Amino acid sequence: MAVFKIEGGHQLKGSIQPQGAKNEALQILCAVLLTPELITISNIPDIVDVNKLIELLRKLGVKIQKKSKGTYSFQADNLNLDYLESDEFKVDGRGLRGSIMIVGPLLARFGRGYIPKPGGDKIGRRRLDTHFEGFIKLGAKFGYSKEDQFYGVEADTLKGTYMLLEEASVTGTANIVMAAVLAEGKTTIYNAACEPYLQQLCKMLNRMGAKISGVGSNMLIIDGVDSLGGTEHRMLPDMIEIGSWIGLAAMTKSELTITNVSWDDLGLIPNVFRKLGITVEKQGDDIHIPAHSDGYEIQSFIDGSILTISDAPWPGFTPDLLSIILVVATQARGSVLIHQKMFESRLFFVDKLIDMGAKIILCDPHRATVIGHDFKSTLKATTMTSPDIRAGVSLLIAALSAKGTSTIMNIEQIDRGYENIDHRLRAIGAHIERIQ
Repeated sequence: MAVFKIEGGHQLKGSIQPQGAKNEALQILCAVLLTPELITISNIPDIVDVNKLIELLRKLGVKIQKKSKGTYSFQADNLNLDYLESDEFKVDGRGLRGSIMIVGPLLARFGRGYIPKPGGDKIGRRRLDTHFEGFIKLGAKFGYSKEDQFYGVEADTLKGTYMLLEEASVTGTANIVMAAVLAEGKTTIYNAACEPYLQQLCKMLNRMGAKISGVGSNMLIIDGVDSLGGTEHRMLPDMIEIGSWIGLAAMTKSELTITNVSWDDLGLIPNVFRKLGITVEKQGDDIHIPAHSDGYEIQSFIDGSILTISDAPWPGFTPDLLSIILVVATQARGSVLIHQKMFESRLFFVDKLIDMGAKIILCDPHRATVIGHDFKSTLKATTMTSPDIRAGVSLLIAALSAKGTSTIMNIEQIDRGYENIDHRLRAIGAHIERIQ
């Protein structure tokens, strides 16, 4: 077990480049199972969750070769499907929520896919119904072992159909799309997720020979094909990391440049930070955050009422950045209501911020009101534990802005989503040390 020791209160300066997108990687890597041909993927983040999935694919028989930093080739031409029914797979699959997305490609290509109940962040209920209801509509038979908590779907042939998803689940949509591309006939998915990462998956599949239209909308139309070929793909920068660095710059009153951010794929993220009074400047494809020496002031709605920031499926504001927004608001001028609609346990980390001196009223599991300090009272250093990836980074940002030395435990959660975060932060002047 390792901890971060953080001496806060130091201004940072320089530039930082975001890693490849974690949430895109978990989809794209599973898509290599759809073809026996070679696929090369670049800008893969070197993080725990992605590395776990790569190792799972290797055990499944995928030939994997590291070409250079962040670039791998994959060839799934001789898979060991017996691994799916082994005790080892039941352990490996449970350790990663993203493992659920191997089911769609395996079902499409081999007629069967299995997965143990996957793990992941403890941020509330995260149902898998959307995935399996979609497979059933395509003609698969569903089975579940309560004793082993083991899911399975099997089908001789998948047939295209119309489906209206109960929720616009990103991973659910990705899984169903990967199954439908090799189904017989036409599949229409309405209320589909349309996040940039899902668009990236569809574009990659089309380059492999799939026929997907409506990419970027909430209605996808897929004409099934007999087989898919190889391709090359480069992942987008991680928008959640980009938002994290914007928040870090504001909280530490630092001048930072975030490079190669793919502005066109950031959606509402820059504007939501601007509503908190943060200056977000576009410089080519970079983001420049000037030092906020005089702080930043939260806007009100037009009628003067308190600003509310809430999450929603894309193109709404991503739930993964609400914890960052909440932390940044603790030092703003003014107040804001944070409404976390999609997960009921994600705001429970605020008790740690309250211990640091933040003024936060947790109204219920979904809503918190933040009264900003305007930097007139700095947060105080403390010892805390990271409950999940995003809350962990939020606490890290709080610690870097706080007075004194903080300790963050359970940093393995942070490592699941952020590549070499301590090295990269030290490069821009942060006083952070990893202690085993």
